[in-house]
Amino acid sequence: MAKQEDDFKRVISHAKEYGYVFQSSEIYDGLSAVYDYGQNGVELKKNIRDYWWKAMVQLNDNIVGLDAAIFMHPLTWKASGHIDAFNDPLIDNKDSKKRYRADVLVEDYVAKIDAKIEKEVKKAEKRFGESFDKDQFLKTNQRVVDYQEQVKTILSRLGRSLQNEDLADVKALIEELDIACPMSGSKNWTDVKQFNLMFGTKLGANAESAMDLFLRPETAQGIFVNFLNVQKSGRMKLPFGIAQTGKAFRNEIVARQFIFRMREFEQMEMQFFIQPGTQKEWYETWKEKRMKWHLSLGMGQDNYRFHDHEKLAHYADAASDIEFRFPFGFKELEGIHSRTDFDLGSHEKFSGKKLQYFDHEVNKNYVPYVLETSIGLDRMFLAVFSNSLQEEELENNTTRTVLKLPAVL
Repeated sequence: MAKQEDDFKRVISHAKEYGYVFQSSEIYDGLSAVYDYGQNGVELKKNIRDYWWKAMVQLNDNIVGLDAAIFMHPLTWKASGHIDAFNDPLIDNKDSKKRYRADVLVEDYVAKIDAKIEKEVKKAEKRFGESFDKDQFLKTNQRVVDYQEQVKTILSRLGRSLQNEDLADVKALIEELDIACPMSGSKNWTDVKQFNLMFGTKLGANAESAMDLFLRPETAQGIFVNFLNVQKSGRMKLPFGIAQTGKAFRNEIVARQFIFRMREFEQMEMQFFIQPGTQKEWYETWKEKRMKWHLSLGMGQDNYRFHDHEKLAHYADAASDIEFRFPFGFKELEGIHSRTDFDLGSHEKFSGKKLQYFDHEVNKNYVPYVLETSIGLDRMFLAVFSNSLQEEELENNTTRTVLKLPAVL
């Protein structure tokens, strides 16, 4: 863990020293979890965005682009469920006075078990050499199997408790796992409470007539409310997708890990509209397509893995993350979600406008289902940057730091 922390500090230091990422408003002591991209960072960020856009929009005949506004009618967020359900479970330590996301505390505990599994694998690789079969080892080594079962049990219980909004059990799980405050080592926890993540603002010239608005917490809703505009003006036939990149805002109380979790960030999302009943097939298709895109960067297959959600969002019937091995362990990089017809159906209900597609093949109207791919551009930047930063040994026994970016970027 100490080596991971040192590696991550080196990434943060290099990012600033060489003009990639700066703390926002640094001359005023900065703003927590808000960052600026420097002269080199802005170029790399643009190249990542362009590489995604080319793969999604320019190389697919049935996917088009969109650039929706950040400000949206407030009913948008009521319809999407964000006003009622866009919460994080937070817990405070009574002694250190520090606040944490309860689910992240548990996930960090699980990450330590994952690190033990990795350690066992590396020891076995060294012992058996070229004859080592990693898959077989993971299935048959009793210590590793026990670790894996422990991880599965913990995450299943966490997912179930969050799904049922059983916050008392989330706290009970933290106490049963003997999880301590990372800052103080104290285990004196408060109850877990939900906290809404949306930033509020106002639209209007004076306080009396101003309308309460929100800064969008995701770019997807701009796609959903424009579904018919794009479909009709482009004469699009199902299946088709709408892609968008843009800023989103979340009032992360526990923002951390440099640009991994920020309050102002950029998303690259694609909503793929499909016939109801075909979502399982398209879900598997897009999981495969998105993993191929990541692997095309050449950052190593061992640095990626799928993680299927135990707790599904209110709109989903299936969800999986592509996780990447960051300097601080495997964490979510991209989400693939089968969103069913929740979004379009809900916007129909709240707006009173039909958001349906007339399918000539079956001769009827219906609300399409949606398959989503959603990736954080800033997280993608961090994945590329941290993976590319390497130490090279020279012939005179000295070392140098080299940034070996993927050739396509």
